[in-house]
Amino acid sequence: MQTKKGQQGFSLIELLIVVAIIGIIAAIAIPNLLAARRASNESAAIATMKTILNAEETYRSTKGEGNKYASQGTLKTEKLLDDVVGDPGVVKSGYKYVVSAVGTDDVWFDASGTSQQASNGGRSFATNESGVVYGSASGTLTAPAFTATDARTASGGTPVKN
Repeated sequence: MQTKKGQQGFSLIELLIVVAIIGIIAAIAIPNLLAARRASNESAAIATMKTILNAEETYRSTKGEGNKYASQGTLKTEKLLDDVVGDPGVVKSGYKYVVSAVGTDDVWFDASGTSQQASNGGRSFATNESGVVYGSASGTLTAPAFTATDARTASGGTPVKN
């Protein structure tokens, strides 16, 4: 087979067209991938909040004499939370979790999962002994808070629907 001189490989124009097509595809795909990552991190944070709820209820029914909740360190010591969620300063999937017993006799607890950056997740979450996970408004990284010791209702958040 004979090839003509100068007919080997791709021309510069052909290579530029391919690079331009790849750039257009990347411009379309990357924002969708980042949105999927944020949604995944938020789902993981909600699941972690439910894990914390289960850990608190397990502690209350076994070690808490039926009416006392535990702090984050105690839940870790009792092996009800893993080493990552059990440490208050550790970030997991872009979220920092804090759990504390509340009240004079530890008869309530507050737990929050706060997004550390909007790129990790656009909302933060909180839960308490009510068993409801509350989420902040989209784009709000501050976790919902609970009133002192009266009705223990959430402010700054709405219940998360699964």
